[in-house]
Amino acid sequence: MLPIYGVFFAVAAAFAALSWRVMILARANGQSALTLHRDSYQPGAKNASRDGALSLERFDAAAFRDAAAVINGPGMADAKQAFDFVFCLLLLIFLTPLLLATVIAIKLDSEGPVIYRQKRVGYQGRIFHVLKFRSMKVDAESKGPQYAAVHDDRATRVGRFLRKFRIDELPQAINVLRGEMSLVGPRPERPEFVEVLEQEIPHYHRRHLVKPGITGWAQVKYEYAASVEGARNKLRYDLYYIRHFSPMMDLVILLMTVRVALFGLGSR
Repeated sequence: MLPIYGVFFAVAAAFAALSWRVMILARANGQSALTLHRDSYQPGAKNASRDGALSLERFDAAAFRDAAAVINGPGMADAKQAFDFVFCLLLLIFLTPLLLATVIAIKLDSEGPVIYRQKRVGYQGRIFHVLKFRSMKVDAESKGPQYAAVHDDRATRVGRFLRKFRIDELPQAINVLRGEMSLVGPRPERPEFVEVLEQEIPHYHRRHLVKPGITGWAQVKYEYAASVEGARNKLRYDLYYIRHFSPMMDLVILLMTVRVALFGLGSR
């Protein structure tokens, strides 16, 4: 076990160093190092706007299909899945103390299950159950499905901390091991919301052409969305990710995710 922890501490140190480098470069470009980027899109903008998001008004469907085919191609899909599997397996081993501490904290803080299962829409519209540490009260949705809000009063004391530092998302590593999710990709949304969003937002269904992710370009580039308009803006980043996918982009997103989690950036 000690050699494994030694390797992970080395990897964590490297990630921290690279994350700091990303922050320095962002500051050099006139961007805030400790805040998520806000949307600056205006109708009529070029297809790939300066903030790394795709225009929904000038959407190139053919180019997008070709880009999605690259991600889902035999070589790339197999390599991405193999990396995801190994990374998440080692992540669960490395974070075992944190996971156990989280389980205990949730049990002591409030009644209810530790792990929360929720239906989400995944690759090609398939329904699966995403796994999360429970961060809300057991009767949080007694009035039906609803978006989580900033300073959500349904969250427990421990839950607010878990959500701030994204610890509640860690059980989704199991979804990755099952092949239902990837490390990086569009965040999966609930079926109840997808039904509405597909009617309200053009091209929304195209985000299901790739596996959903634990983290994604929209998560590190745009603040938490809790409305149709917010989902529309985040979709532009999801489509940009698919259109411009590369292994290096996945690495950059993982590094930026470390920054977001460590500093508790964004609103949950």
